[in-house]
Amino acid sequence: MATLILVLKWFASGSGIIAALMVSLDSGRKVTGWGFVIFVASSIAWFAGAALSHDWALGTQNAVLFAINLLGVYRYLIRKKLHG
Repeated sequence: MATLILVLKWFASGSGIIAALMVSLDSGRKVTGWGFVIFVASSIAWFAGAALSHDWALGTQNAVLFAINLLGVYRYLIRKKLHG
């Protein structure tokens, strides 16, 4: 179990770094949107690792970040850009 937790946390960390870079580069809606998709995966991995290690503060944080990241996916990949 410790190996699974370690893999989840390292995946979450690495994917979060990549997602943050993608969002911070401001390379357009599509790249930013895919950055949020990667943030969603990172949040899921952090939450799973937190649940398996009974770290409820980290789990709570990433449950909230998961919802925020879904909003980012919606805003940048699903919603039509409003002109005006």
